[in-house]
Formats: sequence, structure tokens, C-alpha cells
Amino acid sequence: MEVPLLEARGIGRQHREGTSWLLRDVSLAIRTGDRIALTGPTGSGKTVFLRSLAMLDAVDEGAVLWQAEPVVADEVPVYRSQGIYLTQRARLFDGTVEKNLQLPYSLAVHRHRHYSRDNIVSYLDHLGRDEQFLMLDSANLSGGETQIVALLRVIQLDPTILLLDEPTASLDEGTTQQIEELVSEWMSVVDSRRAFVWVTHDAAQADRVANRTLQLRDGQLIELESNP
Repeated sequence: MEVPLLEARGIGRQHREGTSWLLRDVSLAIRTGDRIALTGPTGSGKTVFLRSLAMLDAVDEGAVLWQAEPVVADEVPVYRSQGIYLTQRARLFDGTVEKNLQLPYSLAVHRHRHYSRDNIVSYLDHLGRDEQFLMLDSANLSGGETQIVALLRVIQLDPTILLLDEPTASLDEGTTQQIEELVSEWMSVVDSRRAFVWVTHDAAQADRVANRTLQLRDGQLIELESNP
């Protein structure tokens, strides 16, 4: 059997007071080609779980494995460049859209990569936008445009897994469709080893984007019937 790209083994997270558990003994294996929708009621721990997978917050028990190996402390930056977490309300820096897209390449973990305007323009064309979009001031973007830029900023780095925390929450139907199409385009690259986990409260969206649907409820992760 194929080794999972990313695996959570019995992970648990406690409340800060340490008197109760937000998550406990939650396991998940994510493999190449997985399009996972993560559902569940508000407060069930979906964001906590996603941030644990991204190793943005330490777990109190269990382990997160990358390609069957634990991630040691000095490997965390590289790991986070391959399993990238995107919040539902992404923040941009001052300046143009293009400046925001170029900024990740100043980080040590990405210095071996190079910004490609051609790649970005190809994605923009898929969304019905042209190069003029790159010249817009980030301060003047709508919420939907900001989320598109944040997603472009991530997928241009060629991650292996996207951890998407309600990326279309509060967006209009048209922008939601564009975000879904952008992720689908990213997944469609031939011979790539890619996957995503997409937190959503929208059952129709889960049906559209996912081939696996999971529900987090009462601290338990339940796999629902797989989508075709």
C-alpha cells in the first residue's frame, strides 16, 4: 500500500487549562490524490485539527508523520512549505498584488525557488483576469480578491498538501466557484503527488470538491461515504 503523504496518529489537543480535551485519539491518513472535505458542527475542533496537521500548534498526545517519518524540530519549516495551511481570512501585506506574490521567495525555505509571472498569469487567465490584476493595491481588494491572492501565493510554491480552513466562507457564489476552480486546477497537474483537506460547513460544496468526506463530531473523526 502507498505510504501516506501525511498521517495523524492518535493526536490529541487539550484546552489551555488542561482539564478537558478539544481532540483526542484522532487519526487520519492522507494519500496522493485525496480531496478531503472536513465537516462538522461549529466548535467541533476542525480548525484545531487542521492547525495540528500543519504543526502550527503542538499536540498533547499522538504524532504527525510526513511520508511515514516524524517531523523533527529543525525540519518543521520545510514541512510547512509542503503542507501549507490557509486560513479563511488571509492577510496581505501593503503594496501591489504582485509584491504579495513575490514576498514568499524572500524566506529562507523558498530561496531555491523563483517567482514566475507567467505561471501566475496562467492561473489568472483561468479565472478570467489579466496581468493588470497584479498591479492592484492590496488595500483596495475585496474579500474575495484577497482570498484569491492568498491562494495564488500558496499554490505557486508547489506544495504537496493544501490545508484549507473554510477558504470560501462569507464569499459570494461567483468567487467561491473561482476558488474551487483554482484548487481543482492545482490538483490537475499530471503526475503530481498532491492532496488537500478542505474544511467546509456546506454539504453541497463538499460534494463538489471532495472524493472523501470526513465529519468531526464529539472528538471523533468519522469517514462518510466516499464521493465518486
